[in-house]
Amino acid sequence: MKKPVAVAAILAAATLLAAPALADDFPSAISVSGEATVLAAPDLAQIDAGVANDAKTAKEASDANNAAMGKVLLALKGIGIAEKDYQTSRLSLQPQYGQNKSTGASPVVGFRASNRVTVKIRDVTKVAGIIDTLVGAGANDIGNISFEVTQASKLLDDAREQAVVDARRKAEIYAKATGVTLGAPLSVVEGGAPMPLFKGRMAAAPMAAPAAVAPGEETLSVTVNVSWAIKAKEQ
Repeated sequence: MKKPVAVAAILAAATLLAAPALADDFPSAISVSGEATVLAAPDLAQIDAGVANDAKTAKEASDANNAAMGKVLLALKGIGIAEKDYQTSRLSLQPQYGQNKSTGASPVVGFRASNRVTVKIRDVTKVAGIIDTLVGAGANDIGNISFEVTQASKLLDDAREQAVVDARRKAEIYAKATGVTLGAPLSVVEGGAPMPLFKGRMAAAPMAAPAAVAPGEETLSVTVNVSWAIKAKEQ
């Protein structure tokens, strides 16, 4: 019965002896985050537009909606939007209910058909004009207008260098405060992602004046997490 106790004691002693050696495999380090940003003008816009039609029968509502969406698509083609840059989605046909006051029932009194088209605009200066075209062609709901910088990663290259410089500046402050010097970097890990500056929704109605849309600028940011080995200051 004493043999298991002896084995356990030997294993515990081996663990204690190995602990310092294991610690030596993990050099002391200073780990900080560096940040940098860059402003960029969007070069791509996306608009979501819809048409909806009401009728007494499902077929009438569906036929009217197909005709209305056809006019919208023809209008897009007419102003030079490539077919690859627009796509229809979310086709819907829903019954509409009324109220029977005498029985409390909700009879079907008609149907509503709706369809949406998503349009990519590769010249953001044309956004307002395209919105007017969509509305003029019969689109009665314009929403989810967004702008994007398509070459964000390339534009961030200078910011990446600045972020590393920022990280080193912070690390040197900590090194000086703790009486050590920085060695070689042990790891560099990038984090963060560019975020769109503008993303909104517009309720469309016939407009006497062109739609006012301002793409503005996007603030692209990058963060790097850097760890530096440290060593004692030479006396």
